Amino acid sequence: MTIYADNNGSISHSLYNKNHQWTKHINIKHHFVKDQVKQGNITFKYVPSSDNVADILTKPLPRNKVHSFAVQLNLNYKPKSASDQGECWNDPMCTSET
Repeated sequence: MTIYADNNGSISHSLYNKNHQWTKHINIKHHFVKDQVKQGNITFKYVPSSDNVADILTKPLPRNKVHSFAVQLNLNYKPKSASDQGECWNDPMCTSET
């Protein structure tokens, strides 16, 4: 299984067996991911925040990002009205802030 993440700190923590003073509070049961990475069941791949489609579920985003991520997730997303469509409607690669 591949997990796409935009947090280099969490990726590094899962890949290396180093524990630092700021990670000592993590409960042993949460080291499950580290074990799975070590066994080769999980791999991490870095994805820049600007391309992280999971952000549609966790952050307020500009309209063009919502549309782009909705298209990538194959969601049936449409603006409220024709006036909301703007120049980026139906173009997931558009970067204009309409």
